Amino acid sequence: MNFLQSPAWEAFQLSLGREVFRDGTADWSYLAILEQGRGNSRLFCPYGPEATSPEAFDQAITSLKELAKQHSATFIRVEPTNSSLLPYLKSHGWKKVDYQSLNPEHTSLIDLSESEETIIARMDQPARNIYRNYAKKGVTVHQSHSPEDIDIFLTLIHQVAERTGMRPHSDDYFRKQAAALLPDESATLWYATKDDRPIAAAITYNGDDTRYYAHAAADLSPEARKLNAATAIVAEAIVDAKRRGLKTFDLYGIAPDGSPADHPWSGFTKFKRSFGGQDVNFCGSWDLPVNRPAYYLYRLYQKLIRK
Repeated sequence: MNFLQSPAWEAFQLSLGREVFRDGTADWSYLAILEQGRGNSRLFCPYGPEATSPEAFDQAITSLKELAKQHSATFIRVEPTNSSLLPYLKSHGWKKVDYQSLNPEHTSLIDLSESEETIIARMDQPARNIYRNYAKKGVTVHQSHSPEDIDIFLTLIHQVAERTGMRPHSDDYFRKQAAALLPDESATLWYATKDDRPIAAAITYNGDDTRYYAHAAADLSPEARKLNAATAIVAEAIVDAKRRGLKTFDLYGIAPDGSPADHPWSGFTKFKRSFGGQDVNFCGSWDLPVNRPAYYLYRLYQKLIRK
């Protein structure tokens, strides 16, 4: 089960005040979130539904359609991770969302079933060297499950936003996520310090068998960047996941293979691939209109915004 389909993610969504729904059998399941927009609403299954076959997936979709009608949703959005379901989506009236997949369609996965030595050896040489030597530079990597420590991450993400123009989630979003996920270790806050000053931070989600590298921020000053603390954090999170018996580490989002050098994700894609994972493709985001006139007005509105 993907973490975004887990009970922990459900609890977080409830803390945001959203309506959530769960249904399933032995062959299929989903967590769906009812999200309200301007003049429309959608029933959203992040990285779901999960199903053992196209037939089981069809049963999940039937359940979602009934739920969408009950709650007057404009459309249903799904993001199945099993790429074998693509033919079903293409042949059953689903619309591919190319402009704003809510969760990455492409990722890099690290197999943690191999030995710790092999996992480290698969990292690029610079990443290996940073992992082995960062402590010699006075950098310390910490783990925290205290919601109050989210302020460390927020301070750094504000700096990144100011320097780069990125638009992160709101402070309230991250604070509620910390309150919902950190205490029971469904998530971990990682941060690196130099002389007791935080210079990088990350949030990982911890599923039953997979750890996900979800959010990151770092001090972008030249002095801090030379210390490569972000690399040290990811390497430590990977090795720690191995030691805890997890099976996979998901770097959570890369540019598609063969993307041009100026792709907006090229920088952090190169960073994530330096840890030696394998590229994996999911289905992406797909919409099924329930209220067709309202849905196509929504798509037109989105197109105008992008222009």
